[in-house]
Amino acid sequence: MESTRYSTKVITYSFLLLLLLLSPIYLLSSSTYAPSIFRNWTELLSNEPNNSSNVSSLLTSKLRDSITFLPLKDLRFVKTPMEGHTWFMSSLNDTYMANEAEYLSFPSQATHGRLLCIKGRSRNDGSKNYYALAWPEALPESAIFLKGLTFVSDTYYDYTNLWHGLCAMAPFVGWSMRNGCLKPSRWVLFHWGEVRDRMGSWLQQLMEIGFGEVPVETFNGRDDSEPYCFERAILMRHNEGRMGREKRRRVFDLLRCKTRRFCGIDPAGKGNDASEKGDPFIRFTLLMRRGSRSFKNATTVTEIFSRECARVHGCIFKVAQSEDLSFCDQVRVMTDTDIVASPHGAQLTNMIFMDRNSSVMEFFPNGWLELAGVGQYAHHWMADQSGMQHRGAWWDPHGEKECPDPGQKSQCFSFYKDGKVGHNETYFAEWSRDVLDHVRLSKLEENRKNTRIAHSSNCVC
Repeated sequence: MESTRYSTKVITYSFLLLLLLLSPIYLLSSSTYAPSIFRNWTELLSNEPNNSSNVSSLLTSKLRDSITFLPLKDLRFVKTPMEGHTWFMSSLNDTYMANEAEYLSFPSQATHGRLLCIKGRSRNDGSKNYYALAWPEALPESAIFLKGLTFVSDTYYDYTNLWHGLCAMAPFVGWSMRNGCLKPSRWVLFHWGEVRDRMGSWLQQLMEIGFGEVPVETFNGRDDSEPYCFERAILMRHNEGRMGREKRRRVFDLLRCKTRRFCGIDPAGKGNDASEKGDPFIRFTLLMRRGSRSFKNATTVTEIFSRECARVHGCIFKVAQSEDLSFCDQVRVMTDTDIVASPHGAQLTNMIFMDRNSSVMEFFPNGWLELAGVGQYAHHWMADQSGMQHRGAWWDPHGEKECPDPGQKSQCFSFYKDGKVGHNETYFAEWSRDVLDHVRLSKLEENRKNTRIAHSSNCVC
């Protein structure tokens, strides 16, 4: 009887080992039963310590051997890199929740309890960096195990531009809000599957305010062949993706609140928002930039807006040079702004530090309207996502030079992209009067109904 039972176990083990040997790819993508069989048979052999130990070691070895590393960037989808699962970790499905950005979680039910492992540190070819899933009991040989929560990001754009970087990081803020304000132990940053070792200084400051000082993992281990496995990882690869409008606004509300608190700014610092005569204060900021897309004649533009502001009781006009402002100075200027007028550029991302329902006026050089595509509406989208009012844009119809080859659109856009912005005194004056009138009436209505947003330094996280 005992011999029969032992023979049955041997036969079954042989069958199991055959499955493991023949099905490594299946195990990577969909297997749910190997760990459970591993545990079940270990339990069945618990009365036979030597056999149990030997088989356990053998199964662990086979599970480890079944791990298959795939390229982070799947070149089969090079023409559709952002569609579907994207070309980054293309074999894995996202998790979807209503109004939230899609994401991947490791370990989870979707990965059948397996951890994320990454190998390679190429900074110029994402197809030479690799990923795999592995059970905690059978990590790859020489794997470096990183404890704690890791935030993994892949973006099609970059982490230095304020707008693109913020769009990549906002989903992690949203995920943290939904999960008890959890903070990561490290960042892992990819661009097209290529390793990135830092964020831009503005974005890094914002993320440190949100999560504390969190290092960026660069995989500088002893050897490129050594994989890194993460105890827990949350991965975003669609930027804000399917995140709903109200959730996006809550994310920016949190960033605004924490940033003002960090910079020692009282969100209610504007004090009484109306003069003794009852005229609402309207703070109009002309936010300048130098170099590309700056105004050709900044003095004249300043005079136009200053003059129109002076016509409105309670309007306070100021000019700020974005490059001369520290991070907290930028926050301070925008906190004290109801209307910001500025050329198209990264500095406009600072609009997120204004109160909700504040106004944005934007200016473009010649050639952008016809050639820039949908990207020129980035700050329209940002205004909507952060609860601001984009009050329109002006595209300069005149350029200093004409594109030498009008038939080549991409080359022509490069020709016009960094041009300077002219002005139209009549249009600017009428436009600013219209915006000032809208803001004045809106503030009067808010004061009458006492519906002005009450700010608090008690942030949700």
